[in-house]
Amino acid sequence: MSLSRIPLAGVIGNPVGHSRSPRLHNYWLQRYGLAGHYVPLHIEERDLEKVVRTLHLAGFVGANVTIPHKEVILDMADVVTERASQIGAANALVLTPDGKIHADNTDGIGFLASLQQGAPDWEATSGPAALIGAGGAARAVVSALLGAGVPEIRISNRTRERAEVLANDFGPRVVVYDWLQAANMLEDAATVVNTSSLGMVGEPEFRVPLDGLEPSAVVTDVVYAPLETTLLREARKIGCRTVDGLGMLLHQAAPAFESWFGQRPEVDAETRAFVLGG
Repeated sequence: MSLSRIPLAGVIGNPVGHSRSPRLHNYWLQRYGLAGHYVPLHIEERDLEKVVRTLHLAGFVGANVTIPHKEVILDMADVVTERASQIGAANALVLTPDGKIHADNTDGIGFLASLQQGAPDWEATSGPAALIGAGGAARAVVSALLGAGVPEIRISNRTRERAEVLANDFGPRVVVYDWLQAANMLEDAATVVNTSSLGMVGEPEFRVPLDGLEPSAVVTDVVYAPLETTLLREARKIGCRTVDGLGMLLHQAAPAFESWFGQRPEVDAETRAFVLGG
């Protein structure tokens, strides 16, 4: 008697102990009565390709990828989606039975879905967007916002060179501001996004002055620990609508889960409450 192999998936990173992805994906597996397990995979960069190339032998059908492996994973992928190539990073892998690695990036669509769920009347075309940070998350957000029709994206990063690279890659609708002038880019911005780690537990506090922030702006943060960051708290005092970072985590996970386990999961209040409860 032969039993079907139980499909496995996981999150690859260094570190991964803080990740809520295992709690989220295992909740969906249980909710929909699907066979499978999702586990954290702490992998050093020197071992990354060796491990990822052999995961299919252990029954892995896919994996999420987080810091610091999102960029380097593209170099070892056999198939890369257009959006992952444009962003220059991957956060989701599909592993085929013959060992092929398919790389995708769902961060951008996860960001937009979170923004639209948290602020249903948000319109991309309503005005410029201002972004803090120029890392992998910023690239995904810029790609998504440009695709949605934002007329101008202003970016400021502690290291200006990284912001310049991003602007060169994405074209003239992306404008770079010096870090010391970051507050100025908030004036008349319709959308404000922190894509940096500022304000995250264990990281430096978010200290960009918000004097120029319009009460009509929608303000969101990719940081979800803490759930209410300094940016969101202060923006709410000004009168802005705010969207926390947990929604992006939940929404970027849904298409990956579907690609591995064949079920599109719902991102609803129950899902959110369960993930927060851990």
